[in-house]
Amino acid sequence: MRVHDEFIPQETFATCLDNMPQPCVDLVVEYEGGILLTRRQKEPAKGEWFWPGSRLYKGERLDDAAHRIAREELGLNLVTVEQLGISEHFWETSAVDGVDTRHTIPVVYRVEPEGDQSVTLGEQHDATQVVTAPPEGANRYVTEYFERFDIGE
Repeated sequence: MRVHDEFIPQETFATCLDNMPQPCVDLVVEYEGGILLTRRQKEPAKGEWFWPGSRLYKGERLDDAAHRIAREELGLNLVTVEQLGISEHFWETSAVDGVDTRHTIPVVYRVEPEGDQSVTLGEQHDATQVVTAPPEGANRYVTEYFERFDIGE
């Protein structure tokens, strides 16, 4: 099956998000002696420190999505990719007009960049920080991953 990564019209995408969960891939990036967090520029979690991540395309394998997201959102090529598990996120906000809430189901990966690469952020994020524990005021899903997947210190 080919990967369907083409643009989805706003109205169609809104109908999907309003009626069903969205499969996603989140990345726990081991970077410079800690875990990389990014500050989101769009809802849900706008302005919060969160995991890099994105939706899964139809026809895209999960491992391939992890590599794509690292390239698109962080400018990183990965050497290590390990699936940690699955989570559920329930959001009371959305960046899509006409959609008030979202339900995402991220498959969570622990990943490690290849060599000594610098992060180059895409349009989803405006800043990074490397942490060994959830920072003060972290999004609840950041805290959940640290505890549930035994990452950090």
